[in-house]
Amino acid sequence: MNASLTIATRESRLALWQAHHVKQRLEQQGLGITLLGMTTQGDQILDQPLSQIGGKGLFIKELEVAMAKGEAHLAVHSMKDVPMALPEGFELACILEREDPRDAWVSTQYESLAALPQGAVVGTSSLRRTVLLAAMRPDLRIEPLRGNLDTRLKKLDSGHYAGIVLASAGLKRLGLSDRIRKTFSLTEMIPAAGQGAIGIEICSSRRDLLGALTPLNDIKTALEVYAERGVSRTMGGSCSMPLAAHAQWLEKTLHLSAAWGDPLLNGSELIKAEAQRIFDLSAPDLLSQASQFGAEVANRLIEKGAVPLVKSGV
Repeated sequence: MNASLTIATRESRLALWQAHHVKQRLEQQGLGITLLGMTTQGDQILDQPLSQIGGKGLFIKELEVAMAKGEAHLAVHSMKDVPMALPEGFELACILEREDPRDAWVSTQYESLAALPQGAVVGTSSLRRTVLLAAMRPDLRIEPLRGNLDTRLKKLDSGHYAGIVLASAGLKRLGLSDRIRKTFSLTEMIPAAGQGAIGIEICSSRRDLLGALTPLNDIKTALEVYAERGVSRTMGGSCSMPLAAHAQWLEKTLHLSAAWGDPLLNGSELIKAEAQRIFDLSAPDLLSQASQFGAEVANRLIEKGAVPLVKSGV
């Protein structure tokens, strides 16, 4: 393996923080690391919902092209942005220990969602957050909010919204914890699959990189994320899926919760499913077991009436 590696990354402040974090971890192994900052299609198109322009894959396509061309050796992603199926020739090499996976309430005026006046405007472009918010407060106006973290905060500060919902992890990583007025509990707002976790993608042909990347892998976080992604994959998950999935490893047992809501029925009751299973962290097929566990929980959602994209024709 080369003693010098190049990391492809988006150029948003949060993406660069994540890339620098991985850079520092690899430099501790004596490797020389260079960052290749890139602007992706997902960063450029801000006036349309992701579900209408190609999904979260727009955030990583250019990075994969750079790896395929040999311009970069690996790419660092927020796992929440990684499509359920990677293109042929690419794979996830490792998943780092997760930061706080919860959603955060951010507002300049109101200390909580409950404090909002009737009909207040809340910003988010996540269908997951839309259905979860609508289930709690069907009277609210949920309006689109795209852009990187700093852009979203500026729109809030400019008075476009009474409040917005963001991932706690991003705010904490950028030293913006003081913007959090309230953190939603994991039962109030079940997070998105992979929320708070950082993943590293490589070309499948570059198995020589695994020796350096394996020490960065947090097996408990990987187990959780693979289970969450198993739910999403079975549901045909993408940014156009109003789906939440979150797993927690507690005392040798993985606890997995999921929820689905109909975005066309404002304030309709959420369909939920949960399960627990004991896993052996040393099992050679651990991650495939976790994915299958997630698929089982997704099928419980479907049995209760949730509509997967693959069956709905969407």
